[in-house]
Amino acid sequence: YNRYVPSLKLKCFISVSNIFSLSQEVGSSQTVTALVGEDVILPCLLEPAADVVSKSLEWGRLDLEPRFVHVWHEGQNLLVNQNPAYRGRTSLSTEKLKHGDLSLSLSALKRSDNGQYRCYFPSQGKTSTVELLVGSVASPVIAEININSTIVVLKCESKGWYPEPELLWLDAEGKILSAGPTETVRGPDDLYTVSSRVTVEKRHSNKITCRVQQRNINQIRETQIKVYITILSVYLFFQLKRGNLIH
Repeated sequence: YNRYVPSLKLKCFISVSNIFSLSQEVGSSQTVTALVGEDVILPCLLEPAADVVSKSLEWGRLDLEPRFVHVWHEGQNLLVNQNPAYRGRTSLSTEKLKHGDLSLSLSALKRSDNGQYRCYFPSQGKTSTVELLVGSVASPVIAEININSTIVVLKCESKGWYPEPELLWLDAEGKILSAGPTETVRGPDDLYTVSSRVTVEKRHSNKITCRVQQRNINQIRETQIKVYITILSVYLFFQLKRGNLIH
């Protein structure tokens, strides 16, 4: 029978021995984030679950030529027209297909993998999309230290970020320090370098943190310096930290 679909915001329907829907709404785009070199799963599910091993499906990127990232046709992979950039890095699970899971495994991520992926079920011409954001991160370093009897001027720099990050200076209590403007340079490889200087006075002595973070990919990297200003000298101790952003 015919089903009336009043709005593109409703879930699309697919005929697979019954009426099924893709888990994402038509026109919507789920975002998946990962880092360069990692493996990732691009989700695409049928609800309710059904065995689709004998059916056909296509994962693709419409901005590429050829557009095919991975094609499954009637029980086997059909990769003759696969885009060369994905050769040897994609797979579908036969066991998962038996349960309506059309998710694509993509390994050894590259920054060029950034983009919108379409999961296409051709029997009914229905699609869902996944936006993949592949990030690149790097630990900050203290690139310059100028010292006199009462103050220390520190420069923090971090190279190789994507997307563009922000740089913050924090005192021992985690409060943001007033610092010079962040300098941001985007290189020919599209990776970002950020740097900033801060002046640490005697009243700020102790632990100083340079933090570089990118909220879209939920990543943070830190360098900590312990500054002890005495009458005779200045002692500096460095400690690197890395991890995810905590919300």
